[in-house]
Amino acid sequence: MNVAIIAHTPDIEKVIASAAKLCYSQVGVEEISQAMDAEQANVFLEKLMTFGHYSPLEHASFTFAVEGVSRVLTHQLVRHRIASYSQQSQRYVKLDQFEYVIPPAIEKNETAKAIFVKAMQSDQETYNQLTEVLEATFVEEYKSSGMSEKKAKAAAEKRAIEDARFVFPNACETKIVLTMNLRSLHNFFEHRCCERAQWEIRELATEMLRQVKAIAPTLFEKSGPSCVKGACKEGKMTCGNAVKVRAFFESL
Repeated sequence: MNVAIIAHTPDIEKVIASAAKLCYSQVGVEEISQAMDAEQANVFLEKLMTFGHYSPLEHASFTFAVEGVSRVLTHQLVRHRIASYSQQSQRYVKLDQFEYVIPPAIEKNETAKAIFVKAMQSDQETYNQLTEVLEATFVEEYKSSGMSEKKAKAAAEKRAIEDARFVFPNACETKIVLTMNLRSLHNFFEHRCCERAQWEIRELATEMLRQVKAIAPTLFEKSGPSCVKGACKEGKMTCGNAVKVRAFFESL
């Protein structure tokens, strides 16, 4: 898994502090911003985060490039609807040799891994066969309608992989760019950094949090699963390790 911040709002903490302070000020944002240095912004943001006044967090965002993750992960990721996503398309990208993610429990079990790898190889072979059969059929169809050989082959391949991709597994590796505002990120971290989250998306969320903390430490000081800033919200489903989890995210 590779995760990288490729863009974020400049002067992110000052932007949010200025927007939030405007709510309590008689003067405009420009005057507020000119009168506030970084230290003053941090002091104000520390108070803001204890107030639960989170709407100013929506004025700033982070954009991440994520690679080496499975479609299992991205199916969960896109459920966080207040965000923007651009994902590698299996409809337009022909996967002559698809990469895949092996779950840790399968990776460490030799018998399970052999079964898993065999299934992946079978999926690739089936995809290749389907692509070849469909492409040949479509080429003839397009040529009979008057299309040139070159154009017929290009159109046929696209149409073939559009249907052949249905055999690919959830384990199939994918790449995605995502943008979230800071309020959405806090929500994302609360749900996906939790021990109850699936292992892969928990790994992603934890790495994303580590990186945003390095840029905006005040705004993400108490971010993470619900137990970081209070009691665990998971009820009977709690992992029972709130103290350990809290210590981990406070030192992240």
